[in-house]
Amino acid sequence: MAKTAFTIWITGLSSSGKTTIAQTVTDALRARGKQVECLDSGAIRRTINRSLGFSRDEIETNLKRLAYDASMLNRNGVIAVVSAVSPYRSVRDSIRQGSPGFVEVYCRCPMEVLASRDSSGLFDRAQRGEIKHVAGIDAPYEEPLKPEVLLNTDGESPDDCAAKVLGTLELLGRIEKRESSCYTAAEEEMIKQRLQDLGYL
Repeated sequence: MAKTAFTIWITGLSSSGKTTIAQTVTDALRARGKQVECLDSGAIRRTINRSLGFSRDEIETNLKRLAYDASMLNRNGVIAVVSAVSPYRSVRDSIRQGSPGFVEVYCRCPMEVLASRDSSGLFDRAQRGEIKHVAGIDAPYEEPLKPEVLLNTDGESPDDCAAKVLGTLELLGRIEKRESSCYTAAEEEMIKQRLQDLGYL
């Protein structure tokens, strides 16, 4: 079983559940005795990346900084769990190429559900033209084509989503497999076949 640290990159639109799932996965990995840190794009933007706006270049710069931080954690034996909208597929793919063991998790959720969860009013303000560069409204969000884990967060709880991430990490050999699994034997075979079809096994 490989013990090399790796990066879990959780992407999806605002209010899709990324941050909650990232923290739930982080807590679960810590409970298994793993060294792990959670890097939340929103929190980092509010602190060390406050000077960055939301043009494509600035978004790319933010994501590259996150990826660099994650790589430094990996280099020191720490699993990095990154939560970031990361709307551009080419940027995510570039980060994957530079991140051995990279695992992409896509939080998919319908826009009407996202809007109903949006306590900050981000989507309403974007639709009224008060703010610009909001992914999914007036800026693109390019869905992952081959994520290792696809979560439908409108119908799955954070705990269930985290269990799927952990189960997939086990199947990929990133973490040790436990006797109990969130997948039935049949589901595990289906997941294995999907991962093989995607080229990850």
